[in-house]
Amino acid sequence: MQSQFDRTGSPGPPSSVLPHKLQGFASLIGLLALCGAAGTGCSRAHAPDVMATVNGHAIQKADVEKYYRNGLGESQQEPPVEQADNARLSILRQLVDDEIVQQRAAKLNLVATDEEVDAKLAEVKSPYTQEEFNSRLKAKNLTIDDLRHDLRRSLTTEKLLNKEINSKINISDSDISNYYNTHKSEFNLIEPQYRLSQIVVTSMASQQAGNLQNSKATSEVEARKKIESLHNRLESGEDFGAVAANFSEQPNTASNGGDMGFVKESQLHTDINVYNSVGRLKAGQITDILPIYEGGGSKRVVGYAIYKLISKDAAGQRELNDPRVQQAIRQQLRDGRAQLLKNAYYEMLHDQARVQNYFAEEIFKKSQ
Repeated sequence: MQSQFDRTGSPGPPSSVLPHKLQGFASLIGLLALCGAAGTGCSRAHAPDVMATVNGHAIQKADVEKYYRNGLGESQQEPPVEQADNARLSILRQLVDDEIVQQRAAKLNLVATDEEVDAKLAEVKSPYTQEEFNSRLKAKNLTIDDLRHDLRRSLTTEKLLNKEINSKINISDSDISNYYNTHKSEFNLIEPQYRLSQIVVTSMASQQAGNLQNSKATSEVEARKKIESLHNRLESGEDFGAVAANFSEQPNTASNGGDMGFVKESQLHTDINVYNSVGRLKAGQITDILPIYEGGGSKRVVGYAIYKLISKDAAGQRELNDPRVQQAIRQQLRDGRAQLLKNAYYEMLHDQARVQNYFAEEIFKKSQ
């Protein structure tokens, strides 16, 4: 699990010249040092099954262990103690950060409703039979209530970010014009290029899902069934971007609805099957299911892909009045601004929260 609030730290000036906020941090460091010197520790009393609290709300050991065990995979082989503790710390930090976000959403009355959760659950289940769905839950050590809980939190976070960040982003025509004038050479194509989207399913169980549904095939048979189901949904008229965001197992593109951006014709030639399949498409059409090979000349299939051709551009300078140029710049500027605002927003929420990480204190105390 990747934390939403990754931080770094560095030595600072003496506390006498620190701003008020940082003086508090320096005092905390001094307190830890005094606790260590006294040899008694300063841990606050807490229930043994509580690993941290966020504004008084407990993060339970059982929740941390559930995600930790899922991360071990099928082997359930325990790593060395220090590595295991580090993994638990990372999981706990993410649960703490998520709780901060959930509390903020609750304060703004943005918690996902039962109806919204039911709709999302139906979407998650749709590619599978009931038996297959139950099997996937069992493999992940999840109950249907666990899944509903996770879906509610995911939807709640999405609603919060839409209200607090996405709704406040405005990319003006002058922003687009300024970007184009500064990066005009980037829109001068030296060869034809294709705007593509992709949906990828792999049989590699070790690879992260990277999609909204945390949907991951764990075997070649399951990968084939999944990609066939997704291809059928596309042919039935479902939106390619929505299917990719929810089920594609390529993290770099799933979050953008499968959008690969512009791919040069020479790049497509590296896989002649892809090139031939894409070359036959008209804008808006999709390929058949194409195998993904291991690489290095190997013919071992490690996954499957479906590609959609959005557009094909001839070589030459693309002008600012081209709607595709404007859309590409607008999306790039919006994505960059959204990421910056999200990082700043998460930091502010974290600064405002009262967090007590008992597990971190225990680890630090053991080292003394």
